[in-house]
Amino acid sequence: MRVLITTITAGGGHLQVAAALDEAWRSLHPKDVVEKVDVMDFFSQLHQKVYSDGYVKLVAHAPELWGMLFNTTDNPKLLRKLAKLRRTFPPASTTRFVRHLKQFKPDVVLCTHFLPVEILAKAREKWVGAFPFVVCVVTDFEAHALWMGEAVDCYCVAAAETKARLVARGIAVNSVVVTGIPIAAKFSAKADPLAVRRRYGLRDDLPTLLVLGGGFGMGPVGEILRELDKTETDFQTIVVAGRNEKLRRELAVHDRKHPTHVLGFVTNMHELMAVSDLLITKPGGLTTSEALAVGKPLLILNPIPGQEAANSDFLLERGAASKINRVEDLPHRLRQLLNSPKLAEMARAAKALGHPSAALDICRETLRRKEATAPES
Repeated sequence: MRVLITTITAGGGHLQVAAALDEAWRSLHPKDVVEKVDVMDFFSQLHQKVYSDGYVKLVAHAPELWGMLFNTTDNPKLLRKLAKLRRTFPPASTTRFVRHLKQFKPDVVLCTHFLPVEILAKAREKWVGAFPFVVCVVTDFEAHALWMGEAVDCYCVAAAETKARLVARGIAVNSVVVTGIPIAAKFSAKADPLAVRRRYGLRDDLPTLLVLGGGFGMGPVGEILRELDKTETDFQTIVVAGRNEKLRRELAVHDRKHPTHVLGFVTNMHELMAVSDLLITKPGGLTTSEALAVGKPLLILNPIPGQEAANSDFLLERGAASKINRVEDLPHRLRQLLNSPKLAEMARAAKALGHPSAALDICRETLRRKEATAPES
């Protein structure tokens, strides 16, 4: 079996979802040929910069505009018309990716971003021979219309509500399976909280807050820490600045009222979550899925309109999160949550929503469906 896992650099979540699927498939079928590709590698440098940097800057500096674009394009009929127009002028980057697809000759393609889904729809029109079995792995709790593609054989989604949205938009019910969003296998392993606390010098007698800035360190982490300094309730804080080294250095030089540990990019998020009582974060699909897998409640701060707002609504409706719209509301909300029965209730709700084996489940379901569609010899 030859498996191609496609992703794209537009936020860190898509890359990590692809890595989780790569890890899971290799563990199940070590003899298969598995390749993980970033579709951006086939783009020109200008195209890469516009696509990746444009997204980051837009959500950071004009989130309302991003929300408007998100809502305007969430229309299957409109997107089908636009796709037909774009296909008449295929960019060189698309051609290069399709050429690689033909050279690699995968039996299965797993898509962790909607852009490969669109390219595959175009590629299938002129494909000679058997087309690969295509799986669309939706990485948020709401399936935007961009995730829908004519070449997709199976959709793997986060929740029953995600499935219902796709079905309501015309996708066959049997083509959508609820698996959860793929996360690394280490989130299924049992961490040793005592060892982690000792490693970071954390106290056993204080609640622990985990403040996340995302893979690119885009969240308002500095403002969050300033508001935490105003909070009288006792706690300790772990801050993850991600790949934003400038932010990490700026945060590390300040003295804090509460014990604070500032980290950069980490590879042991499962351990940090294991020792934390509450996550303060943006509700990205991957971070949310990791938190749910280990049963940790979230305090969501001002989600970006679009996919983050949809993820936030999902968590709030199910009691796994609380939300504040302004960072200055943080001290008051923490006083309400810390050491209260509400926090334990949120943790239980989060655990009930978790899918720690999502990556393995997607790989198994893909293989089962692929074999079911194979022609008899």
